[in-house]
Amino acid sequence: MELSRPQLSRRTLMRSGALGVGLAALAGAGCAPRADPDTLSWSMWSSTAAETEVWDDFNAYVEESLGREAIAHLTPSSGYATKMDLQLVSGTQSMVHGVNGWLVPTYAGRGALRPLNDLIEDDPEFDHDDFFEPIRRISSFDDRTYGIGFDVAPMVLYYNKTLFEAEGIATPHPEIAMSWEEFRELAAAFVKPNQYGFCCGPSIDDGISWLYSAGGNVMNTEQTESTLHAPEARHAIDFMVGLFTQDPVTPPIDNLVSTSSLANFLDGNVAMMQNGPWQVLNVRKADFEWDIAPFPAGPAGSLPRLSGSCFGIPTATKDVPMAWELMKVLTSKQALDIYARAGRNNPARQSASTAFAPPPANLGLVQKILAGEVEASGHQYDVTTNWNEVRNLLAQEFPQVFLGQRSVDEFLDSVRPRLDVLMAQNTDNIRQLRMSEGR
Repeated sequence: MELSRPQLSRRTLMRSGALGVGLAALAGAGCAPRADPDTLSWSMWSSTAAETEVWDDFNAYVEESLGREAIAHLTPSSGYATKMDLQLVSGTQSMVHGVNGWLVPTYAGRGALRPLNDLIEDDPEFDHDDFFEPIRRISSFDDRTYGIGFDVAPMVLYYNKTLFEAEGIATPHPEIAMSWEEFRELAAAFVKPNQYGFCCGPSIDDGISWLYSAGGNVMNTEQTESTLHAPEARHAIDFMVGLFTQDPVTPPIDNLVSTSSLANFLDGNVAMMQNGPWQVLNVRKADFEWDIAPFPAGPAGSLPRLSGSCFGIPTATKDVPMAWELMKVLTSKQALDIYARAGRNNPARQSASTAFAPPPANLGLVQKILAGEVEASGHQYDVTTNWNEVRNLLAQEFPQVFLGQRSVDEFLDSVRPRLDVLMAQNTDNIRQLRMSEGR
């Protein structure tokens, strides 16, 4: 039986406040022509020539599989969400859209994505169990599945093997996570003029892995109030900030806009970097030997952020059966093999995971973590229906602590009441969605 689907409207989308500028621009420029409902089209972010080549190969496989011409609408990642918002409001959306996992609750909460439970249940040929369990959770919201995954992976620790060997220091264990104390001591052992022990981004996207590993979070389980002030979260913030300001083991932050942990690591004078497997393709350009290891284990264990992306069907898509066939091809083992062989990221299907091949030598760690075969684990990126607003707030306030411009207490006192307001807004978004679905 088909799930009820709320209709998308300008008023629905405007509830989040995220579309004011975009809608004004749309009104000024005039609406684009409405998408042809019979066009086999899909949208995805693509910021580099290498990414575009992968998606071109995807599109060729779609056309071969479905025997129809297909159009892949590619947009740089920095403007993708804004463009998707405009397309959804103006009726120019593609038949299928790529959706970053942390935005699934946002679009689901607005009624912009179609629930897929009925399509999954009515298709005996579709094996949803072949997808790693974390991406199935990431692609769901409020007991509904809104996307089918194409990649999923935990944060890991990259390390410069050449630098370790030069310093005569043993490399990290390939499967057992070191403790935070061991990590701090290891990072400090590399510090000397123009050489550093560790780098990561001074942001909540990187900081969340430390929160989870300490047993903390941005908000409580019910997502009704902020919990950054709780002892576990405070311990994680103090530890992470200390790596920048007290030890310090990180490269100096000259500019928050241009600071890049990847660029710092590729310079060759940083021993370790926190990042995701999606950077493997870029790190392969390094002129030194490197590998990966589990994220350091805090009081709650090694629980770095698990992230993933999926394909979803906009609510306004007319030809749902064709959209479902298109989405099945885009997330098939054969398509995900194309994605993985290119080194873009770990594929969402277990049957395609072997296509994500070394280097680095220990790349299999990613699949072992997802399959629960090692003690190191991961934590689903917990997000709300208004997570973009949460991220923007923390992006404005959090970096100042790393620059030494304010204390952790000042940061927490500043963001706590505003986070609580956003949590209340999130609760209201969920309530309205359930009411529109008759739940």
